Amino acid sequence: MKKLRLLLIAALVLVLAVSVGMLVRQNIQYREGEEDYAEAEALVELPDLSRLPQPEPVPEEAPSEEEMAPEEQPVYVDPYADALRNMDFSALREVNSDVLGWILIPNTAVSYPVVQGTDNDYYLNHTWKKWTSVVGSIFLECRNSRDLSDFNTIIYGHRMNNGSMFASLKNYKKQSWWSDHPCVYITDDSGSHKYEIFAAYEVSTEGETYRLGFRSDQEKQAFIDYCLAQSVIDTGVVPRTYDRILTLSTCTGQGHATRWVVQAVLRGEAPQVAEAPLEELPPEEAEEKAPSAMDIALGRATGKAEEPAS
Repeated sequence: MKKLRLLLIAALVLVLAVSVGMLVRQNIQYREGEEDYAEAEALVELPDLSRLPQPEPVPEEAPSEEEMAPEEQPVYVDPYADALRNMDFSALREVNSDVLGWILIPNTAVSYPVVQGTDNDYYLNHTWKKWTSVVGSIFLECRNSRDLSDFNTIIYGHRMNNGSMFASLKNYKKQSWWSDHPCVYITDDSGSHKYEIFAAYEVSTEGETYRLGFRSDQEKQAFIDYCLAQSVIDTGVVPRTYDRILTLSTCTGQGHATRWVVQAVLRGEAPQVAEAPLEELPPEEAEEKAPSAMDIALGRATGKAEEPAS
């Protein structure tokens, strides 16, 4: 009995030692991850954004630019987009050519380089410098276009216990958090792009949210309707089929069957509506309906000569 008790105590001590070792290792990797991403900020020369005004949500009933006369359309320069647009990623790409840009949600911990690998596994446990770490990277879905031109672009990131990476996305369960943090900025070689957050919800890993291929505007509209219906916040922001959607995906902290997503929209330009071509008439009708100059001069525009005046 005494021997059994000693074995049990030894087993508990071993479990405790392993747990402590894992915790220490995790904390070391957290610290190394912070150093890695602080280095990325220095290399890219991330501008000081601390004095910029807080981005505001788009008013629900504000008229769109399409509804306003040209002289009424406001001239507005987004201070964040203006500050971020000239970021240079060449120094980051000398370290890792997979770097495509930078993602920022103002006044949150989300401020990281975005990378894209050949699969969706590698950057789960590698930093942007390709160092092995539980922190991983913020990375673009491997099937998405690198220039973010797809209708639905998906970006993944871990929900870290220290609040880093995509951990702050969980706060979008609250309407007030969205009101204070309504926008996502992605900067790449083409400039800085502002995405308006319109939905946040939990979804199956096999859900419609992760769809990439859309064959028609009807399918795009069905996707938009689905996302809005799932959302636990009401933003009043409604995407259109010619806009581009950004889906940010992270863990829920409650298993691997579902994910927590925050979706935002980059406004696009409405497609030009082509004018219907004039209907062409058969030659015989054209001759009948289109009088010559002589007909008009002689008063025969109707096809009948008028009686001479008496």
